Amino acid sequence: MFNTFLYQPLFQALLFLTKIFSNSFALGIIALTVIIRILLIPLTLPSLKSAQKLASLKPELDKLKAKHGSDKKKLQLAQLELYRQHGINPAAGCLPNIIQLVILIALYRVFIDFINQNTNDVNLHFLWLNLSQPDPYFIFPIIAGLSQLVLSLMLSPAIEHHPEKTPAKTEDVQEMAQTMQQQMLFIMPIMTAVLALGFPSGLTLYWVITTLFSLIQQYFISGWGGLAKYFAKIPFSLKR
Repeated sequence: MFNTFLYQPLFQALLFLTKIFSNSFALGIIALTVIIRILLIPLTLPSLKSAQKLASLKPELDKLKAKHGSDKKKLQLAQLELYRQHGINPAAGCLPNIIQLVILIALYRVFIDFINQNTNDVNLHFLWLNLSQPDPYFIFPIIAGLSQLVLSLMLSPAIEHHPEKTPAKTEDVQEMAQTMQQQMLFIMPIMTAVLALGFPSGLTLYWVITTLFSLIQQYFISGWGGLAKYFAKIPFSLKR
């Protein structure tokens, strides 16, 4: 099933696109990435809109945490009711992310097999890179990590909310939760960069292009999102 519905279609599509672009492996990868992301729009668009709504509810979620922080069951029920009132499904973003992860795994195998079978016919070079090998200068892994960081910051709440004064114990819990959220912003970018160090540069190129596509999508949905507060600290404004 994996071969029939995922591996073979991706392999044949990459082969076709590479031949169209004069046997350029890089252009074949870029074209395949754009096509994949366009096909995923019906899944990713509702997910991004749901994430935007969820971020806008942060002040209300903070109030619920302050009110029910010591009772996890009541807090969960109150959160679910809040999501229901605003038509939000917290799990909406899971399916697109799972699909993209499965595609990434399939593409790793596709790229390896494609390179092994077409070494003499295909131009594997792009800029300073041999797309069949990891980037020797670590530039593309760094770009992949930074682009993922920008996306994470865009998806974070745009407005910092300071809840009303609460008991010390609740404040400690909230502070710990906020610290964990801040740490999570950097975990995915760091993991992306570290994994890309060992990936063939062709796979890293795919990841960079697909992240840039996500950045563009997110911008047209919610503007700069969480990045706006960082732009406010510099002399010029990039607010949408």
